[in-house]
Amino acid sequence: MNSSLPPKGMRDFMPQDKSLREYVLSTIRDEYSRNGFTEIETSFIENLDNLTGSDGGENTKLIFKILKRGEKLSASSGEFKEDDLADLGLRFDLTLPLSRFYAENRNDLPQIFKAIQMGSVFRAERPQKGRYRSFVQCDVDVIGDETNLTEIELINTVARTLKRLTLKDFIVKINDRRILKALILASDFTEEEFPDITMTLDKLDKVGRAGIIKELETKGYASVKISKLMSLSDTIGEQGIEAFKSLCPEGYDNVKTILGAIEALCSDYTIAFDYSLVRGMGYYTSTIFEVAHGSLGYSIAGGGRYDEMIEKMCGVSAPACGFSIGYERIVDLLKEMNVSFESGQKVALLYDEEDSLVSVVKASISLREIYPIVSVFKKKKKLGKQLERLKSDGFDFMALYSESIEVKPMA
Repeated sequence: MNSSLPPKGMRDFMPQDKSLREYVLSTIRDEYSRNGFTEIETSFIENLDNLTGSDGGENTKLIFKILKRGEKLSASSGEFKEDDLADLGLRFDLTLPLSRFYAENRNDLPQIFKAIQMGSVFRAERPQKGRYRSFVQCDVDVIGDETNLTEIELINTVARTLKRLTLKDFIVKINDRRILKALILASDFTEEEFPDITMTLDKLDKVGRAGIIKELETKGYASVKISKLMSLSDTIGEQGIEAFKSLCPEGYDNVKTILGAIEALCSDYTIAFDYSLVRGMGYYTSTIFEVAHGSLGYSIAGGGRYDEMIEKMCGVSAPACGFSIGYERIVDLLKEMNVSFESGQKVALLYDEEDSLVSVVKASISLREIYPIVSVFKKKKKLGKQLERLKSDGFDFMALYSESIEVKPMA
């Protein structure tokens, strides 16, 4: 094993990659802030009971658990289960930490709290393109507002942020978990079967209709129920959201209100009802949404309402809704698109061995009053090769130290 490599699923970043990542972070943070959200920071580590009891769907199976320490570990003797050896874990998303934070600090926070969270989360899953074991999430959440203003603000904020990042070919998909449940129960599946059915439906974009039928059959569900589910799905395909006007009035009214508002407000991106949209987290209670981009087989943002999570923690009802931008996927997209974000004002100041180092540094300080980035290098014998390397490292201008410094564009 190569000991110089990071652990599988983890990454190091070269300077140019880190620059792109910081540019994306700063753009997201700025647009979130412009829309009235304020930033907090929560712990990377959570109590294991909170993590496993969060109804975080499949992610609760992907928790990085932390072994007990010292006397706690010594006390775990004899027969024990895996969880007997661990009492803490790394967070797998930012929603649970925010809910815990709000439950503890709600008396010192605004009645309607608009939060930004940006930080790393951890999942012990199989690494693949677009999926890592450690990755950054960029969340905006609204706690304390039960009205649809929350969803409208979140969708508009995320859409404006994506547009600032030059991503234009995207569509916001919206659904309501109550609509999904009404569809599944109307197909004669039971309440207990609902979570398992949704996990299968969540794969529709990847496996298609035939794949959904095959997986449900493999799981042992009755063919008559599967056929009814597919038949109702066909009806929805023809009628859209109107198919749920009587089947699920609450979900229908909710989605129609949000769709109407966004369509009236914005003409530069699309929002559409998608009855098959599931979202993997079990804590969502009503509205759910995702952002699809171009021909990608995965979303670049997603979220929804989780109106019951905070109450489970502290016994106080607090409606909540959040939207998370898929930061890592967006960074990868911008890298593939060769998006330029540099200021074009990066200067390399070259000096000779006989030059006074104090004078050279003073000159660099003066140049920084004009140019945002100035780096000092000793001039090499093969100046042409040196300049080529500096240009490949992102330097746009060069200057040779003298009494009268002239800054020139790189050839």
